[in-house]
Amino acid sequence: MLLVVPKKTTFTSEAVGDYLKAILELSGPAEDRVTSNALAERLGVRAASVTGMLQKLASQRPPFVIYEKHRGARLSAAGRRHAWELVRHHRLLELFLHDVLKYSWDEVHEEAERLEHFISERFEDRVSALLGDPELDPHGHTIPQKNGPAAFQNAVSLLKWPVGHPATITSVVDRDSAALRELQRLELVPGVPVVIVRKTPNVSVQVRIGGRRSSIRVSNEIADLVLVSPP
Repeated sequence: MLLVVPKKTTFTSEAVGDYLKAILELSGPAEDRVTSNALAERLGVRAASVTGMLQKLASQRPPFVIYEKHRGARLSAAGRRHAWELVRHHRLLELFLHDVLKYSWDEVHEEAERLEHFISERFEDRVSALLGDPELDPHGHTIPQKNGPAAFQNAVSLLKWPVGHPATITSVVDRDSAALRELQRLELVPGVPVVIVRKTPNVSVQVRIGGRRSSIRVSNEIADLVLVSPP
């Protein structure tokens, strides 16, 4: 099947969209202010470039961000709407690539990152209808409703989960392809029940998956990419 990309939408440029999504993700449910340094690290750009873009986003009408020098930035209502719309595009595309075009789950993130800025609302609607108006992407993240309220999942990192307390994997961080392949190899995927048996501070956690008697060792770096909630 050939994926035909419709004409690019005009509500925001690709770079602006990347900034809005980064601020949304870094600010989290509390909508904390995001520093220029944190954005520079996330986006791989110089801090001076971040400052210039934040000033641009704050000067638009309506503004996309609320920005104060030395205090960082947070999204305005308009910026938050655009950011969540891009998140919806991204997660729908990931599922389309995975379920229809048969990409592996470690390939879909980068492809969706390229395409999310360019699809029309009509294309978005058709993809959603084709997939049955899905609720989750391949990595377990909630797909925001079209023109509806959006929110972060109520989950915490496996690394921070208490020893001996049952949990279920709700989603995994999807930005690193190599890490996703490792998570799949370890069978640490959404929907799987887990229990932390032991923690070795600053090194690893011992995790029992499902009803197995034996446990596996998971590095702290990998465990931090797994998000869990009570079963």
